[in-house]
Amino acid sequence: MNVVLHWFRRDLRISDNTALSEAVRQGDQVIPVFILEDALRTGPDVGAGRLAFLLQSVESLRKNLAELGCPLIIRSGRSEELIPLLCRETGARAVFANKRYEPYAQARDRRLGETLFRAGVEFKLFKDAVVWEETEILTQAGQPYTVFTPYSKAWKQRPIPAPRPQFKPAAPTRPVPAVPSEALPLDPAVFGHPCTQSLPPAGERAARETLRQFMAGPVLEYGAQRNFPGVAGTSLLSPHLRAGTIGIRTILREWQQARLSASAAQGASCEVFLNELIWREFYTQVLCNFPHVTKGAFRPEYDRLKWSENHEHFAAWCAGRTGYPIVDAAMRCLNATGTMHNRLRMIVAMFLTKDLLINWQWGERYFMQQLVDGDMAANNGGWQWSAGTGTDAAPYFRIFNPITQAEKFDPAGRFVRQWLPELAAFPAESIHQPWTDPLYFAKARYPARMVQHDVQRDLCLAMFKAAKGASELNP
Repeated sequence: MNVVLHWFRRDLRISDNTALSEAVRQGDQVIPVFILEDALRTGPDVGAGRLAFLLQSVESLRKNLAELGCPLIIRSGRSEELIPLLCRETGARAVFANKRYEPYAQARDRRLGETLFRAGVEFKLFKDAVVWEETEILTQAGQPYTVFTPYSKAWKQRPIPAPRPQFKPAAPTRPVPAVPSEALPLDPAVFGHPCTQSLPPAGERAARETLRQFMAGPVLEYGAQRNFPGVAGTSLLSPHLRAGTIGIRTILREWQQARLSASAAQGASCEVFLNELIWREFYTQVLCNFPHVTKGAFRPEYDRLKWSENHEHFAAWCAGRTGYPIVDAAMRCLNATGTMHNRLRMIVAMFLTKDLLINWQWGERYFMQQLVDGDMAANNGGWQWSAGTGTDAAPYFRIFNPITQAEKFDPAGRFVRQWLPELAAFPAESIHQPWTDPLYFAKARYPARMVQHDVQRDLCLAMFKAAKGASELNP
């Protein structure tokens, strides 16, 4: 009998799962396995919220598989040791898994593949997390795209694949030896990471309900509403995409259905949402084709930037005590919920890098420690875009003014009041510049501005020009 291990990783679902579907098609019996990797609970970027969401998603997966009469085997440790051991325990002659795209995960998979090959076990990886991989969409010169707009145009010219069918285990022709499974703690505090954040519901059913609600209305207004943090205008799907509790093809199928019945204006909003999904794939292919971005700037000349190392400023930014209300409200929201609106991510990232002049890598690391949807490719790409060190064609001189951004996207101050109760009494005309209202400001116990935006803007431009000049002198 051809026994196949399906190794669940960031694909914690039984529907629209490529490797799981192929395991059913090619094997006589599929044995689902999840390894709680040491790195998931001991690495430098471990976030309690993200770990809690992962554990809850695995528990949901375990229950879904149990309903199908297919127990999930759970082990803790290093996959490079445990996967070969499980093959020996079960007699599996193949391991199927969906591809990972982070450099460290790809290196691990290569090592594991060599170990399994020596043991006579096939190791097959499948494209699943993205629609198109790093070498599937290239320029006419056969090179990876480094600018989003032409990449997105090429992406849209291709047909969207259909979702894979839901997993239905075949009846075994003979019993497989009983294999012990470990209990899965649901509280990350067991691993020394107590979670104080309020998290969204996890698991495949929660993901599908989130998708249903978004496609039932908000997607049709997405273009107009997505930039306002006080409005329920975004999909809230990013934690599920990160954990793999929903498949990208499932999202795109529902998107196509919403697009079909949309008016012209609603269709334009749908296209804006599609662009956001393509941004996700763009940054994944950048990570794969240019892995140096995990260690430094996409544009190497910007590794010469003379960043500030003011730890007090960084600590105040992390805590939401900079004196700029929209920045502080966004950071306090992140710390409390593990989530942050995309517009706010750009605002706080530009404030850290272009007002405080602190290295984007400090912020990148902090986000990974806090975000429930923390994804290496998207997080790195977003931070480098905001810092001006990334793939953007006109990078460093784009500098958001935190005051005008707040006035445009939180005009009544609703979001700021939600997260900064000390400013709740301020009128709308001064809530984003509380220092202009001395009477209220004296009573608010809100910190004074750490820096002056106009002054820091000039310093930032000078810093970038100096780095570019040094690059031209020392290529």
